[in-house]
Amino acid sequence: MAVKESIDTVSMLKNALSVPPGAKYKRLAKALEAGILSGDIGAGTKLLPQRILADRLGVTVGTISRAYAELERMGLVTARVGDGTFVRQSGQETLRSQGFRNFVDEIPEWYDMSRNMHIPGPEISFLEESLRNLSGDTRKLHELMLYMPEAGAPRFRQAGAEWLSTDTFQAHPEQTLCVNGGQHGLICTLMALLRAGDTVVTEQLTYPGLISASRLLGIRLLGAAMDEEGLLPESLNELCQQHRVTALYCTPTLQNPTTATLSPPRREAIARICRQHNVLIIEDETHAVLVGGRALPLSHYAPERSILIGGLSKAVSAGLRVGYLHAPAALVSRIASAIRASCWMATPLAFELATQWIENGTARELRQQQVIEIRRRKELVEGTLARLNYRTHPQCPHFWIEVPEPWRASDIERDLRLKNLLIATAEAFAVGRAAVPQFVRASISNTTQDDRLLQSAFATLADALQADGPESEPGIAAQL
Repeated sequence: MAVKESIDTVSMLKNALSVPPGAKYKRLAKALEAGILSGDIGAGTKLLPQRILADRLGVTVGTISRAYAELERMGLVTARVGDGTFVRQSGQETLRSQGFRNFVDEIPEWYDMSRNMHIPGPEISFLEESLRNLSGDTRKLHELMLYMPEAGAPRFRQAGAEWLSTDTFQAHPEQTLCVNGGQHGLICTLMALLRAGDTVVTEQLTYPGLISASRLLGIRLLGAAMDEEGLLPESLNELCQQHRVTALYCTPTLQNPTTATLSPPRREAIARICRQHNVLIIEDETHAVLVGGRALPLSHYAPERSILIGGLSKAVSAGLRVGYLHAPAALVSRIASAIRASCWMATPLAFELATQWIENGTARELRQQQVIEIRRRKELVEGTLARLNYRTHPQCPHFWIEVPEPWRASDIERDLRLKNLLIATAEAFAVGRAAVPQFVRASISNTTQDDRLLQSAFATLADALQADGPESEPGIAAQL
């Protein structure tokens, strides 16, 4: 806010306070509302910090806080932890309020590094061939047009168990359920096993889909502390002692967004704490499928209380919407009921295609090609990040990059948006209202096949992070 605008705003608010009746915070909120709607306080304007405005008006900080909260409730301002309160611009929402979308209706000229998407490959040719073969099987087509068991046809569940299994972990078909993608699986799990008001512990920075689903279902989230390896067992234990925790949601492998991966001892410790406090475990292995020889899931250490979520969206095809849940036998029927309540059954046609690809090895081939393409693209841009501190993993499609002082992640995000580049800031992943770290997430999985655009976008990002700031330390590409 410019100096004159600040003076005018303070004067306007003093006048509002001098005219009763009504609570002070409501009078302030009404005056600010009028200024915003009239255009006197322009879109994008940063309002005065609460303590400063409280001092100038001679009121408590709590009064200002309630006034700003009232404006936020009306959708006129957005509050960013660590940055301040801003007048909302057209179509603007806080990252935590809007959630995370895998499709955005932006103009085509925008280059999107904010989302981790499946990189298109040869799956279209496989799809064409599979559909041609399927079109000649009238009996199977007839079956696919009928209702099927809510947990999925036995053959589909067998394929799902195979997809979720590793060299060291064996999923069981009778404990595997078919869902329309990992997000659907997560929502069905929450619907079936939790109630409104229940508390779920997750990482301080977590998958935005969980945040959106929890808000929708009235579930309370608590953020547990993390280190470079991921969730801290001692933080989880402390939260379980202080609160009535129902479940833990975490991503043990390729944690989103930090790329952290829990070691086997850490996984054992987390499973032990959850068993001690009778806490359900929901683990997201959606990205883990890209990692060869990955560690045993939490479902191995605490099979009686663990639900494992996986699918094909990151390795094979996002559009098929094929996901799988692996749950304790005692919970399968409850989750199946949630699937039935939400969509009756997962789409049979998609699961027929996915099952064929898992059975004949096509899915494994596509997964390997995805891993190769991720590695190739990352090698193209890693050099441009050499002077920055970042974390990543060889099979992870994004970089988790620290924003050097004195800049803030929101500054970098706004700067790049003006250049038609999209990135994600830590705020989109943050649980609660605690201060978030100054990091951005940049992905190499934009669907364009133009390597020059990819390199140019990351070069622009690197320039924005280094421009006119203090010299950055050498890059740290943590291979977890």
